[in-house]
Amino acid sequence: MFPPTLNPDEKTYLRIKVTTKQPKTEYLSTLDDGTIKIRLKAVPEKGRANEELVRFLSEALGVRKDTIEIIAGASDTVKLVRIG
Repeated sequence: MFPPTLNPDEKTYLRIKVTTKQPKTEYLSTLDDGTIKIRLKAVPEKGRANEELVRFLSEALGVRKDTIEIIAGASDTVKLVRIG
């Protein structure tokens, strides 16, 4: 289910699998284990894909970008993101 429901009083953790260099940035699906698949238009160079992911999540979830942090997998296709 996307976007997930956020509790403003708690931190939310999302496991996200990204595919870069796609025609557009968009939510693709949620896997059985809860991992969210997202396509990113950005290339995985100099943090551009991570910046695009944070921007996309900010808009989709209605939260400020500075409340979103990639806490694991910054240089991997599977990332752990903390919101809040």
